[in-house]
Amino acid sequence: MSRIALLEPPYADQAGALLARMMPGDASPIGLFRMLARNLPMASAMHGWGRYELGRALTLTMREREIAIDRTCALCGSEYEWGVHTMVFAERVGLTREQTASLVHGGPGDECWTSERERLLILAVDALHEHSDIDDALWARLVSVFDEPQLLDLLLLCGWYHAISFAARATRVPHEPGAPRFADFLPMRTGTNR
Repeated sequence: MSRIALLEPPYADQAGALLARMMPGDASPIGLFRMLARNLPMASAMHGWGRYELGRALTLTMREREIAIDRTCALCGSEYEWGVHTMVFAERVGLTREQTASLVHGGPGDECWTSERERLLILAVDALHEHSDIDDALWARLVSVFDEPQLLDLLLLCGWYHAISFAARATRVPHEPGAPRFADFLPMRTGTNR
């Protein structure tokens, strides 16, 4: 049960309009959005940044974005937000079952990661989560494959999904119907380097 009650339909005019903008097409608003809409000015401001983070202007590819989001949410223990992104985007961006499991239980050294760029992406997410920083050696490796706009997007994307993870976990937003759980993906057994 959510610690902050989710708005339920019928929604008041302002809340209904905001929730409609937050969801694609005719999709019903997810629980997190219905909870955030308890504070309309905040939810409205967040919507603008969220649209950037999930939109085409972001300089990372959609797959890179989802790797960073899924890893961040997993490290934060935000099964809710990880589950929403896995349910909606994992197949769309070509994440295999092994890669999805690795993002939760493994690391960039797992055999399923064959792209150096993706391994570096995971290393950067891990460093930001563990140290709130990236050391000089890893930064040098990152700048050899990511440009400055991509690096800025990565830093802010990780920070954004820390905030989303904190909100979803601390308020105990209930899991979305059909969203996977961490336990649905078995840990990797070999090649783990986390």
